Amino acid sequence: CERRVVGDWNMNSAFVIGGEVGFLGRLRKDGLASQGGRRFLSRWSKGPRPFLRMCAGSEDSPFAITTPLFYVNAEPHMGSAYTTMATDAISRSLRMSGKKPVMITGCDEHGDKIRMSAEKLGRSPRDHCDRISSEFINLFDKLGIDYDKFCRTTNPVHEAIVEQFMNRVWDNGDIYKSEYEGLYCTGCEEYKDTKDLVNKDQCPVHQTKCESRKEENYFFALSKYQNQIEKLLEENPDFVQPTRSRNEVLSWVKSGLRDFSVSRANNPWGIPVPKDNTQTIYVWFDALLGYISSLLEPGDEPTIENAIARGWPAKVHIIGKDILRFHAIYWPAMLMSAGLELPEVVFGHGFLTKDGLKMGKSLGNTLDPFALVGTYGADATRYFFLRSIEFGSDGDYNEERFISTVNADLANNLGNLLNRSMNLIRKNCDLMYELDSSEIDHPFRETASQLAMLVPKNLEQLHFTGACQPIVEYLGQANLYIAEEEPWTLFKQGERERAVRCLCTCLEVVRVAGVLLKPVTPMLSDRIYRSLGLTEQQWQDLRWSDAEWGGLKQGHKFPKPVPVFPRLEAPAPVA
Repeated sequence: CERRVVGDWNMNSAFVIGGEVGFLGRLRKDGLASQGGRRFLSRWSKGPRPFLRMCAGSEDSPFAITTPLFYVNAEPHMGSAYTTMATDAISRSLRMSGKKPVMITGCDEHGDKIRMSAEKLGRSPRDHCDRISSEFINLFDKLGIDYDKFCRTTNPVHEAIVEQFMNRVWDNGDIYKSEYEGLYCTGCEEYKDTKDLVNKDQCPVHQTKCESRKEENYFFALSKYQNQIEKLLEENPDFVQPTRSRNEVLSWVKSGLRDFSVSRANNPWGIPVPKDNTQTIYVWFDALLGYISSLLEPGDEPTIENAIARGWPAKVHIIGKDILRFHAIYWPAMLMSAGLELPEVVFGHGFLTKDGLKMGKSLGNTLDPFALVGTYGADATRYFFLRSIEFGSDGDYNEERFISTVNADLANNLGNLLNRSMNLIRKNCDLMYELDSSEIDHPFRETASQLAMLVPKNLEQLHFTGACQPIVEYLGQANLYIAEEEPWTLFKQGERERAVRCLCTCLEVVRVAGVLLKPVTPMLSDRIYRSLGLTEQQWQDLRWSDAEWGGLKQGHKFPKPVPVFPRLEAPAPVA
């Protein structure tokens, strides 16, 4: 993206992306903006994704939105954080709309890979799962993730739901015993087709050689659901999103669905098969049920009926595109077999790279989310990944771009506007808000109303860039306004009324931005509200309607100014 002069417009009021120009407004000599807001806002308003329509139901009915259940073979990585930050932003936005999302995240704790990882570290599988799941909880706490349910598949309640579900599928005639021989990837926990492998025996995801296995297992009759899955995708073209992910799933389905093994004979770390305790349930058949078992409240009898009454079907599963097959093919077929409703959308987002390269320990370029948050903070981390990557596409992390983006948008645009305005209010108005913002007639007022509709719409359509960028432009226009008005000079020239009007306008813009930013950068939003002398309860109770103009009242007293977002600096290189 770039900024440029377009016709007679001020170069700072035009934002150019992909050759298209959007305007928030043109500054006149009196510092007011002309009516360019609608054109700018329409630039960031994409055609409605189905997800917006899905979430338009009753405000009284809870519904699940989920991350994957993350595998605990190793510590959390940046991909886990990325998925969860996005889901948290959606959940927070929906709550601000008065909806009742149940955000589910957690850990997938069974499987051969976990047993092997524990053995390498000299731990029992249970101890290993306890340690790694606590690391996920710790990371999510540092990132400000406000989840409702944290699933652990080693929970006895979950195990009871899995057993009931498998019995339903078994009684429907969809589980049978057979012998299977093939190439198995422990990393993916699945048998691989030779056509999907590199050099006929190497997993394309983990870049490791698959091992030959021959076992007598129980199988799920996936092929029986070929026609039903095809019909699902044909009649519900938005079931799998984005289009890139849908096309990949269609390709798999058209190549023909094959039955898959739902048990393992030589892995003791798992839930026993209900009708044969010599085998354990396949980790994916187990873990996918976490989206249902997690809905149970403490004290509920652990039955499938009780669980689904708490918010099933899920409105959306947010996942990495590497686990699409399990969520978009296996899971719907399993639910059909058990007679349960299907989730409404499966959204497979892209991979993350670092400096243009795939991350990996062998390349020495992994990105530790704990280190990133420890160095730059949760708000910077959340903001960069949600604002800078078009959700659904692959995205790249570069430290220089990270610092530049966050400083430009949050430290300079937001932080400087607030600091400058508050310090002038302290010096000239004894920290008193001298006007009623609802009586300030300024084009910023109309734009606030439009942003109060646009930002939640884009968040609920998973268009995070389109939610963040208009807020940045709105703040940018306020910075232009204060620079044009020069209230510090106006005070000296005796034009107090005009100076006060400018400062009160800018502080109301900051308050509106604080509301709009809450789902993406909740901690920063809280600090903005505190810096304006508003209460924690007011922040907790925020709804999208609070982004309407007129929140700051005459006579409101501000606290002593404190910077809400200092500039980021890259750590000094280690000698």
